[in-house]
Amino acid sequence: MKEIQNVDIIRVKGDILQREEDIVIVEYPFTLFIEDKEIITLLCSPSSLEYLALGFLYSEGFIDSLEDITKINIDKEKGICNIKLYNVNKLRDNLRGKRTITSGCGKGTLFYNVLDSFKSQKVENILPIEIEKIKLLVREFNRKSELFKDTGGVHSCALCNYDEILIFEEDIGRHNALDKVFGRALAENINTLDKIIFTSGRISSEILIKAAKRQVPIIVSRSAPTSLSIELGEELGISLIGFARGEKMNIYTNKKGGGFL
Repeated sequence: MKEIQNVDIIRVKGDILQREEDIVIVEYPFTLFIEDKEIITLLCSPSSLEYLALGFLYSEGFIDSLEDITKINIDKEKGICNIKLYNVNKLRDNLRGKRTITSGCGKGTLFYNVLDSFKSQKVENILPIEIEKIKLLVREFNRKSELFKDTGGVHSCALCNYDEILIFEEDIGRHNALDKVFGRALAENINTLDKIIFTSGRISSEILIKAAKRQVPIIVSRSAPTSLSIELGEELGISLIGFARGEKMNIYTNKKGGGFL
């Protein structure tokens, strides 16, 4: 299924109007069912759908590992994913928890409970902040963002070590892009304890919590963190780096652990 679509537009440049063909990103409704119960419809880009489903299930606490899933079936034409679990009781327990309305794009709700419940999950592995290597990774990250260059309509996300980008995904929603990355890491059994997340979008509290669940020690963004993500980053021991562009970046949390104080 294509991620882009050609459309006819009228381009305005000053006093000149010109009919042209342009490229736009495809927005694709993707509905997840667990044990025949509709869970959520994600508005996403129609790529890496199995990774998106896996990443969402893991991030929202429906599964702890691939072994929790007995079957996953995706109908791309209908935009439906059916998942069967070993432990159906876990599904019922999860859905009884509180829903929090978030500032997310691509979906408007997450299934995590009160934020305080995550403050005990401090990241155990402290990864030093190596500024020059991060600058190189930022350049590579930008080079890989081809869909954004073509359409201007997606977010990019990557899982890296200090030597290379291991996983790269793009999606109309920054949460979806991150779930795709974590879903692929789960499927390929890639350890995230010593890795770095790169994202093109802002670092909000729900993005930070997703990373904390996978014990990711550093998050880097081209954009800004929110006040709550900075507060949680300090408590959870996660280094937040924002406005990473060219030779510049802002280090918001874990400055002492990063060797700067």
